[in-house]
Amino acid sequence: MKKVLIAVLVVFFGFWLFTDPNGLAASSKTAGSDAWSATESLFEAVINYLRAL
Repeated sequence: MKKVLIAVLVVFFGFWLFTDPNGLAASSKTAGSDAWSATESLFEAVINYLRAL
């Protein structure tokens, strides 16, 4: 089951890459930016919590 899911994801992203490479790049950039913002928020929350102690 795990191999099938990985194969489906590879085919999906491969198809997306060949049909709309700019859309894939934009989505990747947005996802990376959102992940970085979430990481910053997490560290700020931990720092604030530790300061409050």
